[in-house]
Amino acid sequence: MEQQSFFKDRLVPIGTVVVAIIALWYVAAVFLNAPFERDTAARNGTTITFSELVPKTMAQERPVLPAPHQVVAELWDTTVDKPITSKRSLVYHAWITLSATLLGFAMGTVLGILLAIGIVHNRAMDRSLMPWVIASQTIPILAIAPMIIVVLNAVGLSGLLPKALISTYLSFFPVVVGMVKGLRSPEQIQLDLMHTYNASSSQTFWKLRWPSSMPYLFTSLKVAVAISLVGAIVGELPTGAVAGLGARLLAGSYYGQTVQIWAALFMAAAVAALLVVIVGIAHSAVLRRMGARA
Repeated sequence: MEQQSFFKDRLVPIGTVVVAIIALWYVAAVFLNAPFERDTAARNGTTITFSELVPKTMAQERPVLPAPHQVVAELWDTTVDKPITSKRSLVYHAWITLSATLLGFAMGTVLGILLAIGIVHNRAMDRSLMPWVIASQTIPILAIAPMIIVVLNAVGLSGLLPKALISTYLSFFPVVVGMVKGLRSPEQIQLDLMHTYNASSSQTFWKLRWPSSMPYLFTSLKVAVAISLVGAIVGELPTGAVAGLGARLLAGSYYGQTVQIWAALFMAAAVAALLVVIVGIAHSAVLRRMGARA
């Protein structure tokens, strides 16, 4: 029964959506890449039929929209066929970006938790700091990233730390919001019960508020780790970096290598999905240790 439920409730719907997306992708690739083939045929003084047009649109060197099989072939070539130490390997570039992502995610998580604790326990911080935390995310990261990079380079800081700080700037916000909600999630009757036990503020925090906030924390971490990867990629763009997924996107845009751009985007999506899965596994493990039902 469980296998049938998995097949009917998950595999079939997801598979149907994926097949539909791929079919629409192929159709869009034909229509978007067709003008180039028609212009080429017109310059050569020939005509091109639809049956000749379709395969040509699927094999262009610099297509407007790469076909799915072109992206898969590029991914295979840059992940399997290339050694991971090669500067043409997407695994190598993914690790460069991942290192900044993890450092920024760690700093953002610690900063977000500390700010949330202060906001919950200090009314002045709640009224003064929380609006600034929210307002900070209204500024586009593409506007802030170059300034951060330039300022830090001026004081002699370059490489991993500037990119990690951009990831920190993006990732701390969901942690702050989630943890503030989580630390305030205990009901008043539970707080009154702790008060009848003559519990101190630290005891109430560690025995009640902190355990209650765990579901909110890990939900926020899933958002934070994905957006931290985006911050690391954006941080590579204004520096003219030669390594990292952002550098691959930048090089692809310089030379019109759309297949390379799409492959890097899919690699970034795969890394983000892997990070979210890892956070989800940690979430399940923590809840089991806390006595939650499987």
